[in-house]
Amino acid sequence: QVQLVESGGGLVQPGGSLRLSCAASGSIFRLSAMGWYRQAPGKERELVARISSGGTTMYPDSVKGRFTISRDNAKNTVYLQMNSLKPEDTAVYYCNAVVGNYWGQGTQVTVSS
Repeated sequence: QVQLVESGGGLVQPGGSLRLSCAASGSIFRLSAMGWYRQAPGKERELVARISSGGTTMYPDSVKGRFTISRDNAKNTVYLQMNSLKPEDTAVYYCNAVVGNYWGQGTQVTVSS
């Protein structure tokens, strides 16, 4: 069984930054690609960043150049650094482990002045 616990969400002004963390329990972390998704009210959940077990990253155009995903295998943790935040980035952000398709409980990010 794998548990994923997100943290770091909150309220930030447009143009600001936040760093989300996702701490994973279990031994699959180092073997699994990890992803960050978000879901805004009334919208479908969408991928915002993914990192392979070897560290290769990918981003959709909507966040490319603003968001950075990274992982620390020694700490079983994946991070999402979000810069130049916009009101349209407001959503609940979820961590996902591709192997086994495990999900965290989500953390709210609100971008508003």
